[in-house]
Amino acid sequence: MITAIARRRSRDRSAAFTLMEIILVVVIIGILLTLVGPKLAGRTEKAKRTAARNQMQAFKTAIQMFEADTGRFPKDLKELTERPSDVDEKVWNPGGYLDAKELPLDPWGHEYVYRYPGEHGDFDISSDGFDGRAGTDDDIRSWEVRSVKR
Repeated sequence: MITAIARRRSRDRSAAFTLMEIILVVVIIGILLTLVGPKLAGRTEKAKRTAARNQMQAFKTAIQMFEADTGRFPKDLKELTERPSDVDEKVWNPGGYLDAKELPLDPWGHEYVYRYPGEHGDFDISSDGFDGRAGTDDDIRSWEVRSVKR
């Protein structure tokens, strides 16, 4: 009878984790997050910047198609998805000039800034980046986007 109780206690101890084992696992996970976390965060930001550049390329193409069809550049980006009243229905692309029903936001949830006429070409498109403020280092500008880097 004593041996049965001793065996059960021994089995109970081996089936559970000790406080030291749990602390050790938590410390190891913390160290891994400290080492890997910043690298993953940097890649996420780089991916968002690449997505913004890709979207600007899509806007450029859509604006050029709009201009070819209508003979003028759009006054604002909404004209790429909604037919302006001064554009004849016969020359307007029936589905709009973007593959979206609504104008997309930049990867940080802000509206793209469109200027026509532009200061750096026929038109300018920019994203204010993650901080949402124009004129800061995180801004992405169409006139600086030569080709999309992967």
